[in-house]
Amino acid sequence: MTGFTDPQIQHLMEYGDDDYSDLDFQDAAERDRQFAKLMSKTEAANDAAIADMIASPTRHDLSELECRIRDALVAHGFIEVRTPTIISTQQLAKMTITPEHDLYKQVFFIDDKRALRPMLAPNLYVVMRRLRDHTDGPVKIFEIGQCFRKESKSYRHLEEFTMMNLVDMGPDGDPTECLKEYIAIVMEAAGLDYTLSREESDVYVETLDVEVNGTEVASGAVGPHILDPAHDVHEPWAGVGFGLERLLMLKNGKSSVRKTGKSNTYLNGCKLD
Repeated sequence: MTGFTDPQIQHLMEYGDDDYSDLDFQDAAERDRQFAKLMSKTEAANDAAIADMIASPTRHDLSELECRIRDALVAHGFIEVRTPTIISTQQLAKMTITPEHDLYKQVFFIDDKRALRPMLAPNLYVVMRRLRDHTDGPVKIFEIGQCFRKESKSYRHLEEFTMMNLVDMGPDGDPTECLKEYIAIVMEAAGLDYTLSREESDVYVETLDVEVNGTEVASGAVGPHILDPAHDVHEPWAGVGFGLERLLMLKNGKSSVRKTGKSNTYLNGCKLD
């Protein structure tokens, strides 16, 4: 008995999303005949989906997900913010991302003073602290934006990816319970069931992670926290960050985040070349 070769499986999964790794055949000739049939079938389905998009134009799936999350959070009292993609190395240092930190090696540096942000949190710390000067009540903000990390090739990782981070500074209630409520709001907007688990974190020490079928899609944390004094933050808060391409991958049953993110090769999961 023999199964598909790794290159055959890779080629099939570029066009489709089924798991072909457990299939067995009597010999190589039968395997190659079945491979040709499956390739023809998956390519035809891919081309039909592209034809449907051309005939009935829609927004990009990722944009639709972003809009659903935006609307849900605004309806629950969050302000949407937009902050710069380029941040200072001083901001990274305040997050303890220095040359000794593993994440430092994944940062795209522009020069010795600037980098492409690997996360949204540094800027959100600045905004929520400045908004605090204008109110005595909770400061609830969120951002959806691009982040950048040098990643190894993986079906779950992209070097340019979309994060959604929210934070409630001075929450009305227990921060952990508020965090769980906010996670529920986002996951309802995404249309996905999930579980929660506590994990250790290089940056936040301990996080409350969100998983869908064993795949992590978000990490949350609460304060006061050891990172807070460097940002002049001195009160409780609750925050969580979601990887939106990964959410969309799981929602749409895609085999890789490459099919759901920014791409010249894929559009809404369909292979263009």
